[in-house]
Amino acid sequence: MLESATPDLPDDVESLRALLVESRRENRQLRSTLIYRDAQIKKLLIQMARLKRMQFGAKSERLDREIEQLELLIEELQTPSVTPSRAPIDTLTEKAAPVRRPLPAHLPRESVVHAPAAACPSCGGPLRMIGEDVSKMLDYVPAHWKVIRHVRPKCACDACQQIVQAEAPSRPIPRGIAAPGLLAHVLVAKYCDSLPLHRQAEIYGRDGVEIERSTLADWVGGSAALLAPLVERLGEHVMSAAKLHADDTPVPVRSPGRGQTKTGRLWTHVRDDRPAGNERPPAVFFQYTPDRRGEHPRRHLQSFACTLQADGYAGFHHLFETGRIREAACWAHVRRKFFDIHQANQSPIAKAALDRITALYALEQDIRGKPPDIRKQHRQSRAGALHADMKEWLTATVGTLSAKSDLATTIHYATSRWPALTRYRDDGSLEIDNNIAERALRIVALGRKNYLFCGSDAGGERAAAIYSLIDTAKLNGLNPEAYLRDVITRIVDHPANRLDELLPWNHAEATR
Repeated sequence: MLESATPDLPDDVESLRALLVESRRENRQLRSTLIYRDAQIKKLLIQMARLKRMQFGAKSERLDREIEQLELLIEELQTPSVTPSRAPIDTLTEKAAPVRRPLPAHLPRESVVHAPAAACPSCGGPLRMIGEDVSKMLDYVPAHWKVIRHVRPKCACDACQQIVQAEAPSRPIPRGIAAPGLLAHVLVAKYCDSLPLHRQAEIYGRDGVEIERSTLADWVGGSAALLAPLVERLGEHVMSAAKLHADDTPVPVRSPGRGQTKTGRLWTHVRDDRPAGNERPPAVFFQYTPDRRGEHPRRHLQSFACTLQADGYAGFHHLFETGRIREAACWAHVRRKFFDIHQANQSPIAKAALDRITALYALEQDIRGKPPDIRKQHRQSRAGALHADMKEWLTATVGTLSAKSDLATTIHYATSRWPALTRYRDDGSLEIDNNIAERALRIVALGRKNYLFCGSDAGGERAAAIYSLIDTAKLNGLNPEAYLRDVITRIVDHPANRLDELLPWNHAEATR
């Protein structure tokens, strides 16, 4: 039986030994191939996770799916299984109704009185009022259009025959028919609500107002030119900060004559010290560049000489090497890299790193909004030991990994930036991460999903200007459309030496 199963085996010992050596060599090759393929599969899974993050935005970074299952269960329980108007009274009263917020007090009230019959339906006798029940409903009245007629009577003097007439009011756009309210609405719809101009034209057409997309584009360009001095002043305020958050994101831009698009960049610089208990006005300043060369951040930050919190973009390194600007790195970027690895292959090392970073973030919850000296003392007494333990663990762990593995690369990313990653511990004005800048870029990311591309580099510059005003208005608690409507109305005749009065934080103070 054995002989029939192995008919090709040689009979002599030397031949068998040679065959065994050859089999072992082939096994080693196959084992090496399998190890290589496993490594490639893990790498591709990590890349896929990163690409999904880029395509669909940041996902919730949960390490298991239990919370999602609970959310589905809660949603199912909250969905009524019967039509409320037909449900029995006792069924409705058994369910705990959600707490309803009061209707906004600033909304106008309109009363509709439902009076009963003039006489009693039972006996026909007269009725007298003994009270009333009032219920409220929230309604929406669609926006309406109107034409404003500026009438300037001409008057003549009978004594000297002189004709007197009031001067024509200034227009935001010379010879343009758009009033400030319409311009503000178009800007906010495009840059805040991510409605491209051709969609706006369709919406206005449904109201019987035909406006060409090219006309809307001219209004956007004219408004950006009108607001340019105010945006420049906003940028000066941002660059005068003692600490900035910086980040950038790609935007597709049409390349004339080439029949394709190129990749421009929108850079954001955020001044926001409120987490450190400072009440100086927060502001966002966007700038556009046609590419991502390192010369652009050097030009943007030529007047800045303090601490910059940013990611690991190589274009910033020239600024840090001079010593004029200190680097503060971002723990969120480090955490994201470990999270992608854990999501791809459930690595216990990545999970351990995530747990250690989570402990650092837990310390920040107790000091948010506190003064810098309290934050510094708290971090040095509690985060310092966590930093030292984590650095020791990372150094010991990387020695057990393949130098080309994604885990080793991520650990090297963290350890090579360790002084910048731990700088926040000794400076209470700094943050643990750069999420402030990343939040500012969300407005761009949402718009990018609806736009095929920017029409030109000039369109990118216009977008940067309007994004700056809209995001800054939101940071200061303003309705962006109401703010832009007022600013566009006033800026035409506003004195240049009092431009600061129109900045969002000053506007907020003036309207309180």
